[in-house]
Amino acid sequence: MGTVRIVTDSSCDLSITEADQAGIIVVPLTIRFGDEEFVDRAELDPTTFYAKMAASDTLPETAAPSPGAFEEAFRAMAADGATSVLCINLSLGLSATGQSAQAAADAMADELDVRVIDSHSITCGLGSIVLRGADAAASGMAADDVEALVRDLGDRTHVFGVLDTLENLKKGGRVGGAKALVGSMLSIKPLLDLSSGVVEEAGRQRTRKRALQWLADKLGEYENVENVAVAHGDAPDHEAFLEMLSATVPRDQIRVGKIGPVIGTHGGPRVMGMSFTVID
Repeated sequence: MGTVRIVTDSSCDLSITEADQAGIIVVPLTIRFGDEEFVDRAELDPTTFYAKMAASDTLPETAAPSPGAFEEAFRAMAADGATSVLCINLSLGLSATGQSAQAAADAMADELDVRVIDSHSITCGLGSIVLRGADAAASGMAADDVEALVRDLGDRTHVFGVLDTLENLKKGGRVGGAKALVGSMLSIKPLLDLSSGVVEEAGRQRTRKRALQWLADKLGEYENVENVAVAHGDAPDHEAFLEMLSATVPRDQIRVGKIGPVIGTHGGPRVMGMSFTVID
């Protein structure tokens, strides 16, 4: 039986420490502010990113890693003794990152068993799936079984979010030209459901407190959950939100992280995300 290792991309929003401890290689996307380009994680941390985005009149852009970046990660795993690599990426419905990984896997088909998996998830949802996959691989589970586990987790993992501001949509020209519409929408807190791997509006609330309560109530609708995680875009009230969730899940069982530039570009500052896996 061979050694299975895990690769993912930087939309997973795992901290560098979390990834290193689990033996995961995180392939970074790049972020562009006009003519300036930054490698996610290596050259741009979340706090610096949000400050830079607030000072910019135009939205930054994200770009998928090149196939070569994934190939480099796969070769590093092989050099470290991996006989199979599972590359678990953010939803193909949201990014071409998985296609880039697949191109790299195809290029190495004769050298290494690389399996590219669409997580149908993003941010803390993807991070939770990746960590579980890494745990299973470290326990000696065979590649087929780790792959089956990861695909099953993808089907059962839910991701919900609350946008604090529509400023990013406005900067990106997504709100429309009607000033009245813009004025009325800027006070709205959109609720998002990303559980299917695409962005779907799940409702709207007039205040942030109500929006966060909606998120907490959503978790409470499910009887049996695990892998509960919260990720936020430098939100000052994330501890208050964790307190809301503690009515359903003990605080020490909730993994907490920051939403990095890849998702933060679209979600905006103070975005709040929550993910969990439903137990069958």
